[in-house]
Amino acid sequence: MSTVADNTTVTEAPVADLTNVLARGPRPKRPSAWSASVTFGWRAVLKIKHVPEQLFDVTAFPIIMVLLFTYLFGGALAGSPREYIQFLLPGIMVTSVVMITMYTGVGVNTDIEKGVFDRFRTLPVWRPAALVGAIFGDMLRYAIASLVILGIGLALGFRPAGGVLGVAAGIALLILFSFAFSWIWTMFGLLLRSEKSVMGVSMLVIFPLTFLSNVYVQPSTMPDVLEAFVQANPVTRLVTAVRTLMDGGWNTGEVLWVVVASAVLVAVFGTLTMRLYNRR
Repeated sequence: MSTVADNTTVTEAPVADLTNVLARGPRPKRPSAWSASVTFGWRAVLKIKHVPEQLFDVTAFPIIMVLLFTYLFGGALAGSPREYIQFLLPGIMVTSVVMITMYTGVGVNTDIEKGVFDRFRTLPVWRPAALVGAIFGDMLRYAIASLVILGIGLALGFRPAGGVLGVAAGIALLILFSFAFSWIWTMFGLLLRSEKSVMGVSMLVIFPLTFLSNVYVQPSTMPDVLEAFVQANPVTRLVTAVRTLMDGGWNTGEVLWVVVASAVLVAVFGTLTMRLYNRR
């Protein structure tokens, strides 16, 4: 009899403990797609907080770029670094931000290799929220890089004729395009096997786009074949739009082109990325 009583006590105790642990009341609602994406974006920000070295590419790298090209080419191309930076700074801002978009794909690939995304896929949330949130977090990095470049440019003598509104509009347009451009590297982050592969492919695409553009010199000074490529380069269109806004003008055609191109990039590569992620 004592054995039966003891068994009853042993089996009933866990049941009672489990009842106390279970939440009483209605089941919480499933978070919306926007709420889940913002939460994953906050995760990306917290990663920067705990590993601040991740900000090296959006602080030290842009400063080096501005100083290097201003004082390396300024005297030869414009007579003085102060004159050259008026032309150079919007282009360097575009170059630096577009270059760091590749780290979105690198981060996604790293999370996949570590098995983090397998855990995310088991959560009762909108499945692509982890991808969208990662890009949301990187938008903060784009803004930081833009402000760092603007700050060093102002210290070196850059004076935008467009004032605060022109600069803000130019940075907003740059961040919009970078958000769309990041979807390309997110797709590669899902396709390729290692983060080194993602970085290698990204560099292979980004370097020609950023250096064969109107960032450093006017396309009219180039050979005809090269000038034709530069004029068709999407980075050239973006630089022209940002440069015009910061100069106080409004190039409707270029601004509209950047907005439409951004929408197309999201529609094409965002869709491909979602399908790849759902099939993994």
